[in-house]
Amino acid sequence: MKTLIKNATIINEGETFVADVLIENEFIISIENSIDNTINTEVIDAKGLHLFPGLIDDQVHFREPGLTHKGEIYTEAKAAVAGGITSYMEMPNTNPQSTTVEELEKKYTRAEQISLANYSFFMGATNDNVEEINKVDFSKVCGLKIFMGSSTGNMLVDKKETLEKIFSSVKALIATHCEDDELIKQNQKRIIDEYGEDLPPYFHPIIRNEDACYASSSLAVSLAKKYKARLHILHISTAKELSLFENKTPIKQKHITAEACIHHLWFSDEDYKTKGNFIKWNPSIKTAYDRDKILEAVLNGTIDVIATDHAPHTLEEKSQAYLKAPSGGPLAQHSLQALLDLYHQKKITLAQIVQKTAHNVADIFSIQKRGYIREGYYADLVLIDLNKPQKVEKSNILYKCGWSPFEGHTFQSSIVSTFVNGHKAYHQGTFNETKKGSRLLFNR
Repeated sequence: MKTLIKNATIINEGETFVADVLIENEFIISIENSIDNTINTEVIDAKGLHLFPGLIDDQVHFREPGLTHKGEIYTEAKAAVAGGITSYMEMPNTNPQSTTVEELEKKYTRAEQISLANYSFFMGATNDNVEEINKVDFSKVCGLKIFMGSSTGNMLVDKKETLEKIFSSVKALIATHCEDDELIKQNQKRIIDEYGEDLPPYFHPIIRNEDACYASSSLAVSLAKKYKARLHILHISTAKELSLFENKTPIKQKHITAEACIHHLWFSDEDYKTKGNFIKWNPSIKTAYDRDKILEAVLNGTIDVIATDHAPHTLEEKSQAYLKAPSGGPLAQHSLQALLDLYHQKKITLAQIVQKTAHNVADIFSIQKRGYIREGYYADLVLIDLNKPQKVEKSNILYKCGWSPFEGHTFQSSIVSTFVNGHKAYHQGTFNETKKGSRLLFNR
């Protein structure tokens, strides 16, 4: 039950150094310049490879239960592990929705049986389930998700009195999707009245524009400040919203934090011409200016986390006309490789990637013993070959939906191995599924 990773170039807590890492059972027990304890130990020579803490993705939609024609916990967690993600936090807009403790716990039971990665699931808010929210043990649940825009059924929380009640009474981290639905409806009606309903996807960021994002985000921030609530705004997509956040406070002391997603750091509205509905997300991908300002905010600490908003749909669903095609797409398998391409383009450092995908997520959510390469911490690790290209092709896409917005792109770096709780769950295209991931716990 021991594994020794030798000669790895470790990226951790802002430092880069070559060392050996000894794993016993689930934990890192030693990090030294040289470790020779090889009795009953699997030895991995990682010379020339980089070792990161496993990524913690704080926003995924794995579609189970009820939407499993798009994806499943089993398939999407495997794809995530192949991409270097060792832990994920999944959203409540499934069928049935995770808006009661009973339905929430069913997801945990299912993940315990089949998830290769570590897991947590958000409790979902509605306009009328505040009493149920207050039953949740948030030392075992990552947070509360509020759709302040863009959701289905009764998960759109648009009553001011409900929002006031949630922000004033819920002591857990509140994660929000912020878009103003009324502004979006007005924009869509105006565009359809002028151009008809046969619209190209290019209209997506015009309908779901920066004003709709800012109106909702600014409301969430004002409520968080009013009630001193712990707010985390997901998938910032506009430069305008950046004025709502600050970068002077240490991460562990921030009460209002923000997330950027891979697609908003990679694509721009010019890409709708070639990618169409396959980059249709909510919030929408906007201008190159917005994209560049979001990256700048990631680098200067205004935005704290990079995640995926992995949200698969079938090819058939995505191939419909723009107004009928659902929003979202699969990203978990390729998010780290995309960030490493930005590193090769000298747009971000390796230490910054680790900070935004592991360290800060662990600190923001107060996750127990994860997110760092430290003795006594869980051995959630990913080995990377920075100089081994990999082309994204249908044959190597692991998502159940079978497609990727990166299809045809050659990434400059590859994931070699992923360790989940000390278990080598993935290695050079092969999975070892003899052990499953664990439920994340939180110091709250």
